Amino acid sequence: MIKILLLIVIGFAVWALIRAYQRSLNKPPIQPRDQVVENMVKCAHCGVNMPRSEAIFSGGEFFCTPEHKQLGKK
Repeated sequence: MIKILLLIVIGFAVWALIRAYQRSLNKPPIQPRDQVVENMVKCAHCGVNMPRSEAIFSGGEFFCTPEHKQLGKK
């Protein structure tokens, strides 16, 4: 009886693996996302690097926070 149950379990596992493999074949290939590379800038006051979109531009310089903008370039 145990041998029959073991064969049924093994058969089910093989069947599940084959179905999973067949489903993976039907999926379209994953398209790589367009990676947007953003320029990094350095804060004129403290020197911290940050993405350009997050920086504050004032007087020809980039700053990381409004406080550093007020303090100005070191």
